[in-house]
Amino acid sequence: MSKLTHIDDQGRARMVDVGDKATTRRRAEARCLLRCAPDTLSAVRSGTTPKGNVITTAELAGVMAAKRTADLIPLCHPLALSHVGVTITLDDAVPGFAVHAEVSTSGQTGVEMEALMAVTVAALTLFDMLKAIDKTMVIDGARVTAKSGGRSGDWTQP
Repeated sequence: MSKLTHIDDQGRARMVDVGDKATTRRRAEARCLLRCAPDTLSAVRSGTTPKGNVITTAELAGVMAAKRTADLIPLCHPLALSHVGVTITLDDAVPGFAVHAEVSTSGQTGVEMEALMAVTVAALTLFDMLKAIDKTMVIDGARVTAKSGGRSGDWTQP
């Protein structure tokens, strides 16, 4: 018997059977940064970017991505998400954008991957919409920052 949950006895990848796990409220948060030039932030603030309202578009892309996680990550379970929230804030100290996602469901497995998918696709969308004015952008530090529910319990990290 394999001790790795996503590998069967013959070494093949498999989706874990979560059918016997209790259905509980699950929640996860994730964050990342999109670093950019100060002039890029100024253009977003003033609404002079070539592709319009980049923040609203990227937040919506993050929500859509969370809902499609199982389509892109081969061993993720498709989940009925009860909430996805993506918030992007301008941060002059970075300089850049702080991207935050919060995802929840009532289910048998967690939503960490959905939260990570939300922040990374939101950051990618910002990158795509701003690359015409800033070729130096960097997506940085994507990580899960909080998780609750399930057998392993709750935790947070900064």
